[in-house]
Amino acid sequence: MIMDDAETLANSDFYWRERDGVNILVCRPLEDAGFVNAFSTRGGGVSDFPKDSLNLAGFDEDSADNIYENRRRFLHTIGGEYQLATAWQVHGDGVKIVNTQADVDDSEERFDGLVSQMPGVLVGVKTADCVPVLIGDTKTRSFAAIHAGWRGTVSSIVVRAIEKLQKEYGSEPQNMIAAIGPAAGCENYEIGQDVIEAFAANFEGSAKYFAPTKEGHARVNLHLANKDQLISCGVPLDSIHTAPYCTMDRPDLFFSYRLEKKKYGKTGRLLSVIGRVR
Repeated sequence: MIMDDAETLANSDFYWRERDGVNILVCRPLEDAGFVNAFSTRGGGVSDFPKDSLNLAGFDEDSADNIYENRRRFLHTIGGEYQLATAWQVHGDGVKIVNTQADVDDSEERFDGLVSQMPGVLVGVKTADCVPVLIGDTKTRSFAAIHAGWRGTVSSIVVRAIEKLQKEYGSEPQNMIAAIGPAAGCENYEIGQDVIEAFAANFEGSAKYFAPTKEGHARVNLHLANKDQLISCGVPLDSIHTAPYCTMDRPDLFFSYRLEKKKYGKTGRLLSVIGRVR
């Protein structure tokens, strides 16, 4: 199914990799620059979201045994020996620095972005419609994973992560490569007046991110909003790569909170990860 999806990826910088029934989406420019990276999909696991789903987070809705087995399969598909560093996400703008083993082990800290320069570590964020952004700096070899829902986007979490890379590792945006992963797209993701007003209060010309539907409602393009934030920081346009997938449009490939919470009463979680090739 996924391996036959060549037409969607034909003009993109992403490709599928499969191993033992688990498929991951890889950004080739990041990989070519020496960064391991992967966006997970929903198949090939042991969870009931529904049956045989690769749920990679959400310990309150799935067993720890299931999640850890699914993560083992995910990391096996990536290949190599890597530890996974994550955080407890809260839809904010906090960015965690991962410089020591203690930072890797503590996944209960509340952050929505992670930056690191450590070999052997993959920083990762969990999504199920929100936008995952991965960044690699070709000069300092530092990297970042960012979870940007509409709240994180309004709070400019991508900008906060780039500022952290600059301050902590001396990174420069012109040396960065970014991959924007699968997320709810503008054709499907409808929001209300509160979100429209939040964008207007924080971004000049924010109307371009919305396609009005009915009074006080619109579909929002979070992919474009986060791409614009990367550009505003100085990341070159041709170094920003956006995956051509909407999680709401392709529930056969990805988990979607908006589609599945009502249907199943729970939703699986995807993982988007990045690290250095040793």
